[in-house]
Amino acid sequence: MANKKLTAVVIDALEDIKARDIKLINVSKLTSVFDYLAVASADSNRQTKALARNVMDKVREAGGWIYGTEGEGSGEWVLVDCGDVVVHIMQPAVREHYKLEELWGEGKLEFPKPARAKAVPKPGVAKPVKTAAKKPPGVAVKAKTKTAKSKTAKTPVAARKKPATTAKATTTKTRSSATTKTSAKAKTAAKKPAVRKRKAAAD
Repeated sequence: MANKKLTAVVIDALEDIKARDIKLINVSKLTSVFDYLAVASADSNRQTKALARNVMDKVREAGGWIYGTEGEGSGEWVLVDCGDVVVHIMQPAVREHYKLEELWGEGKLEFPKPARAKAVPKPGVAKPVKTAAKKPPGVAVKAKTKTAKSKTAKTPVAARKKPATTAKATTTKTRSSATTKTSAKAKTAAKKPAVRKRKAAAD
């Protein structure tokens, strides 16, 4: 029988008869004689013997072997050898006196499973405080850029109007210069015939 299945059968058999403070320790790295050590407490000689019988019956029903038992006469401490698992059923005073868990303390406790240690915050590190979601600063920036764009869009219109006024001024200047030139030509033309008449009179 596989070790995991055998240990499960042993623990179930101990729980059926209300054993207390059940512990399963993996000692495979500490000894080559067996792999697991199961320790449980019983309140009386009668309960100790009943637990030992129930363990033997359940292991045999599951296809396992019982290699020997010890202490059934007194009932204070009964040992059941199941091969890879050795079960110790003890009364509280005897268990406290021999302290098997401390003798095999370097083994790995597999039942009950040790509780996971909760993460303790380091001293001086403040917990994150939830704050209301703020609007991203990009919203305000976008609004400003829009107003800036609108201002820049207006400026070309004003720039377009100004050249129109300068064009009018240039046309008026060209017209005035043209009129002055024509008036000057007219004056010079008017003066020339008088000179010719004077010359004709002199002759």
